[in-house]
Amino acid sequence: MTTMENPTAHGSGNAATDKFKSERVTSDTSVERASAIYKDLLDALAGIVDKHQVTYDEYRVLKQWLIDVGEYGEWPLWLDVFLEHEIEKVHYNRKGFTGTKGSIEGPYYVPDSPKLPSKCTMPMREKDKVAPPLVFKGQVTDLEGNGLPGATVELWHADEEGFYSQFAPGIPEWNLRGTVEVDENGNFEITTLEPAPYQIPSDGPTGWFIKSYGGHPWRPAHLHLMVKAPGKRTITTQLYFQGGEWVEDDVATAVKPELILDPQPNADGVAEVTYNFVLDPEA
Repeated sequence: MTTMENPTAHGSGNAATDKFKSERVTSDTSVERASAIYKDLLDALAGIVDKHQVTYDEYRVLKQWLIDVGEYGEWPLWLDVFLEHEIEKVHYNRKGFTGTKGSIEGPYYVPDSPKLPSKCTMPMREKDKVAPPLVFKGQVTDLEGNGLPGATVELWHADEEGFYSQFAPGIPEWNLRGTVEVDENGNFEITTLEPAPYQIPSDGPTGWFIKSYGGHPWRPAHLHLMVKAPGKRTITTQLYFQGGEWVEDDVATAVKPELILDPQPNADGVAEVTYNFVLDPEA
């Protein structure tokens, strides 16, 4: 990971890029499929240039911006904000999922978070404990509603200031990250804090891009989840909060009606919500 002295777009972007580069993913895309995709991409770009009569000055601005995105390490950020929601939608539909709706993974996922028992509290600092707590519980089931022992619910989210551990300075490595092992009936109960809406890093090229068209850089408060079980398809999703800021206008276009929570005070006055994850069988 890139070490950062300040939580800037440059630092956060470079950390996300370093993480992505370390994975070195590959694809089995055939030459024929690659050729068809590239042709359509270039044809689409040519159509945009012609439709809007793009000038040489505008072209040069674009070229410089593309260079800046790379130098700031922001390609994972920009692509995850503006393109991943379409990739995720195609993936979900193409695979024939019928269980829990998916959503984008985003650039701040880190694998191998600490394992936690089915009833647990997320790792957090003392300062995090002043934020309003949230009890998040539910069950992992198959399509018939049977609980899935052996399932895991991996949870990660930003702190009350909108920063993610391992991507901003001064935060413990696994803060607000954990892999919860459900009980014999597939149940879990996690105490964490209520996340807040936050701006994606906006002091770099991604922010300049948004500003150029009069947009905003805000994401609604959300929880990231990756849910797995033996013999089932993994689902990656995000959960949002009813009535929250930016739920209707997410910069990443990732909110879905099925993924909106409505926490209510429990007997102790703590916000509590139940959400069940339904997993499809492996193809």
